[in-house]
Amino acid sequence: MTEGNARQFGPVATAAEILCNRWTMLLLHELVAGSTRFNDLRRGMPRMSPSLLSKRLKDLEQAGMVERRPVADEPTHFAYHLTPTGREVQPVVEAMGRFGQRWIMAEPSLRSRDPGLLMWDMRRHFDPNVTLERRTVIAFLYPELSGTRRSWWLIIQPDDTVDLCAIDPGYDIDLHVVADVRTLSAIWMGLASVRPAHERGRLQLTGDQRLADRLAGWLEQRGRDAD
Repeated sequence: MTEGNARQFGPVATAAEILCNRWTMLLLHELVAGSTRFNDLRRGMPRMSPSLLSKRLKDLEQAGMVERRPVADEPTHFAYHLTPTGREVQPVVEAMGRFGQRWIMAEPSLRSRDPGLLMWDMRRHFDPNVTLERRTVIAFLYPELSGTRRSWWLIIQPDDTVDLCAIDPGYDIDLHVVADVRTLSAIWMGLASVRPAHERGRLQLTGDQRLADRLAGWLEQRGRDAD
């Protein structure tokens, strides 16, 4: 769309010229969710090439929606933050999510759900209040998968830092979560509930009972919020 066309069709066309480029809304979703480092943004969008990610970030900088700042104590590294203008798009991103949740067919999405993206989303939104009053390690196992896609670990430190590992970190495990990707994705998306999945053996929580109860409650509330 040319600049003249944008002026002709008004503010919706102008906004669409910025927001409707491929990957832009997903990039904004990552930024709204709190990802700021380039590699974290890539992890949230693994199918987006690094060169295109760089271009979209520059586009958003030029539009005044994103600013690049040096990372404290790492002067050669930069992080990307939404400006006040960029923050104004958050309700749009959330509305698109609600629309997709309510109206887009869920079954194809569940069948194609990537465990890495699911775990990254859980890590990004994880509530540290779920955990114990010390370093907490939750291991996730997807029995139907193999290789590096089968096992994942969430490590929550006392300072509320949440790390995601695809390689065994070597720590004692506080809670083991066993589920197929479809079941846990459905719970995460608000399309299924924890209790029925647990009763049917589709979701198993083994380990510290207090932690299991907290995690189950958080997943249930997360599903209600998503719905």
